[in-house]
Amino acid sequence: MRPPAVVAPDGINGEYVAVPEDAVPRLRRSAGTAGIATTAEMSHGEHVAAVRAGEIGSMHSWELVTAVDGPGTRMTVFLAGCPLRCLYCHNPDTLRMRDGEPVAVDELLRRVRRYLPVFRATGGGLTVSGGEPLMQPAFLGRLLRGAKEMGVHTTVDTSGFLGTHASDALLDDVDLVLLDVKSGLPQTYLRTTGRELAPTLDFSRRLAARGTPMWIRFVAVPGLTDAPDNVAAVADHVASLATVERVEVLPFHQMGRDKWERLDLPYELGETPAPEPADVERIRAQFRDRGLTVF
Repeated sequence: MRPPAVVAPDGINGEYVAVPEDAVPRLRRSAGTAGIATTAEMSHGEHVAAVRAGEIGSMHSWELVTAVDGPGTRMTVFLAGCPLRCLYCHNPDTLRMRDGEPVAVDELLRRVRRYLPVFRATGGGLTVSGGEPLMQPAFLGRLLRGAKEMGVHTTVDTSGFLGTHASDALLDDVDLVLLDVKSGLPQTYLRTTGRELAPTLDFSRRLAARGTPMWIRFVAVPGLTDAPDNVAAVADHVASLATVERVEVLPFHQMGRDKWERLDLPYELGETPAPEPADVERIRAQFRDRGLTVF
């Protein structure tokens, strides 16, 4: 018997097509900035004022994904700019805000509106990632507010390093946070990201105190983040957060290496292999041993 059809967009032109329901989780359509108009010419002063007001943001790309960046089928928007310099970053082309495309928040929300039937059919919504979305809190806040006014489920994918940039009003419009906890030991975090660990831990505690659901993401990098004591430090902290719904252990891969080379950036992990399955399972077990749901 043929599975029932649901409505899903093609991800490029915004047209809706019927697809079997069991095919939806396999959809992953990347569109760059296609279909979302960039801002018209304006004076430098006008542009700066619009950015400060959150009316214009710097966007790298967007794509349609399922079961990757939160529940259901989601429109994931990648904003440009990030304060971290993670050695394993697979999107180094999102690190600088000036390299993104200027996009009006209203234009982006028009694209979100076109996918309302998809979100309702699949339990999906909008995910804002990066880069680091909290580099642009005014724009992020307007985008989330507009999505919530449409009844859209909202997710923010963040390292938490800039958690102080998120006002309580902004967080009121967030249904789920995908929090990347890159290390549990301060020195390992500094080596991995070039930044301090404490802001991420502080932000996670703030989210838990607010009752904000979290999915924790941890990247297992051989020789960098996979040491048992580092994993234990992450697991102990995460287990103390009452609103963590799941932990995703993500094995390191070399899929972003070509981007580093194209950007002529030094890539330190060129000789680092993917972790052995047994090591990934050991890491997952360390989280499970603390009563956490692990994927």
